Amino acid sequence: MESPVPVPVPPNLDLSEAYRASNVGAVLDKLDRELVGLEPVKTRIRQIAHLLLIDKLRTSVGLATEPPPLHMSFTGRPGTGKTTVAMRMAEVLHRLGYIRKGHLVVATRDDLVGQYIGHTAPKTREVLKRAMGGVLFVDEAYYLYKPENERDYGGEAIEILLQVMENQREDLVVIFAGYKDRMDTFFASNPGLSSRVANHIDFPDYSDEELLAIAQLMLAQLNYEFTPEARAAFEEYIERRKQQPHFANARSVRNAIDRARLRQATRLFERGGTVTPAELKALEESDFRQSRVFTETAAE
Repeated sequence: MESPVPVPVPPNLDLSEAYRASNVGAVLDKLDRELVGLEPVKTRIRQIAHLLLIDKLRTSVGLATEPPPLHMSFTGRPGTGKTTVAMRMAEVLHRLGYIRKGHLVVATRDDLVGQYIGHTAPKTREVLKRAMGGVLFVDEAYYLYKPENERDYGGEAIEILLQVMENQREDLVVIFAGYKDRMDTFFASNPGLSSRVANHIDFPDYSDEELLAIAQLMLAQLNYEFTPEARAAFEEYIERRKQQPHFANARSVRNAIDRARLRQATRLFERGGTVTPAELKALEESDFRQSRVFTETAAE
């Protein structure tokens, strides 16, 4: 009787070495540096990266597997880092070999939906063509769905997206983004869409302390700094601005700093004379107190 042929045992794999070789850690570290807070989001992105790496290792030793679902939903208010995280997610997917190029294409309803019969399909396909091999980020995706308008062509764009997400999922990852309540309605309206999006990540609003940290990071990058009085004024600005409509987290912080820089420049020129490097760097209390957030009910 012949002896059974021994089944080869796959070699042990060094996870640390595989992680280092993938360079995924560099991308995740960059994300940590770029974005203040968002720990639940960063943790989820790391978990997805770990799953993808493990999937690659399983494939390398012949373990039966199917690719993890990659299409995603990012929910949260504007200015919470969704686009930045999508860019880094594209890098992770590229470095692990799940997409060919690793680029990000951002699109809205206007990029995908036409205004007359026969216009939507070519617009949507053109965007998809640019996104192939990378990640398509559909911002405010719920505007694609307008059930109250029978003549709206957003449904056609959704159907084309669904076909590509299913049939070319090895060459394109789609991330839908927007406010959480509206995105919940959007997914509920289309079971086919909901079934293809497995990764749902919610981006929380920043706390006051995190918004101040974001402001200080922005100032450091621009070679500006708060005076102590300006910092106190900015903290009050944040408290007031958050109570007003259309607050956009880090985006509102960026707008406040940009306007403060304009006021500083005007202040220095109106004063005239010489100016010191310290004065060029310093944003003062008045540079923020002149904001309409303090002087009017309307927000900047």
